[in-house]
Amino acid sequence: MKENKRYLLVKGRNLKENVEKAILEFVGVLGMSKAGLSFISSSKDNAIVCVNREAVDSVRASLAVYREKMEVLKVSGTLKGLRE
Repeated sequence: MKENKRYLLVKGRNLKENVEKAILEFVGVLGMSKAGLSFISSSKDNAIVCVNREAVDSVRASLAVYREKMEVLKVSGTLKGLRE
């Protein structure tokens, strides 16, 4: 069965490492596997992260409570909608 994905525009520093650490600390290994996390693109301060639709709330919560400052600027169902 096909997974429905959502794309998150995340702002912060050192996102490649911090996003993974935040999710692992908040929801654990099982939650990380259910989220189906993948990075679409990454720049110095922004990254586009792809997650499973059912895990959007837990991913946003884990980024909010992590000790490094990260924030989700926008959530979209398509990459085109996210970049506009």
